This record gives sequence, structure tokens and C-alpha cells, in this order.
Amino acid sequence: MKQFSFSACVILLLALVIAIGSVSFLGPCVHEDGSFGACHWAGQGMLGIGILLAAQSLLALVSKQPRTKMGVYLALVSTALLGIFVPGTLISLCRMATMRCRAIMQPAMTILCVVTAAVSIAEYFTERKKAK
Repeated sequence: MKQFSFSACVILLLALVIAIGSVSFLGPCVHEDGSFGACHWAGQGMLGIGILLAAQSLLALVSKQPRTKMGVYLALVSTALLGIFVPGTLISLCRMATMRCRAIMQPAMTILCVVTAAVSIAEYFTERKKAK
């Protein structure tokens, strides 16, 4: 019987919030004239990271072997760590601290990615214990 992984479901939910939120309610500034700044690309980068996290968490849900799950959780950690550095470090944001990208997107994406990495690390050690 396959064991249900609550942590993988939590990670999937976080990944979906990252992916959907990065282009909607947690996303960067939207200009009335249809133009966009550099922060737009940070949102697009976080969309890609959210989709990748979702795919990896689905893989963790369907995997049956503890060692395979361990590898998937390590991949989730590295992807989440990348997500921490995308808005503001790897892709620049607006210069004003009051802009939506700096005030909402960057802290929200950082918190979501840190929580994703923490849950993935905890689940890695749980699977490691099962593998022994």
C-alpha cells in the first residue's frame, strides 16, 4: 500500500501559490499603458520556478522508493533556494521600496520559498530514516 505524503501535498500547494501568485495577486507592478519593467521578468522567473516545484512535488507524491523521494526532495530544496534569489538578486526589481515588486512580491516569494525548502529538508530526513 502506498503511503500518503502530506508534506508533498503541502509543497505542491506552496508551489501553486508561487506559480499563480507570481503573475497575479503577489506579482509585480502592472502599468496602465501596458508596458512593464524589469520586475516583470522576476515574476516570470518565479512562475517558472513555481511550475518546476509543482512538477517535482508531483514526482514526490507518485514515487514509491524512499531513495528516489530523497533525490526529489533534494531537488526541491535547490529549486526553492534558487527561488529565494530570483526577485531582487538575479533579476532586478524597481528601485523604490514602495513599489509592489519590492513591497509584496519579493518578501512573499522569499517566505514561500524558505518554507518550501524547510519542508523539503524535513521530508528528506524522514525519507532517509525510512531508507535505513
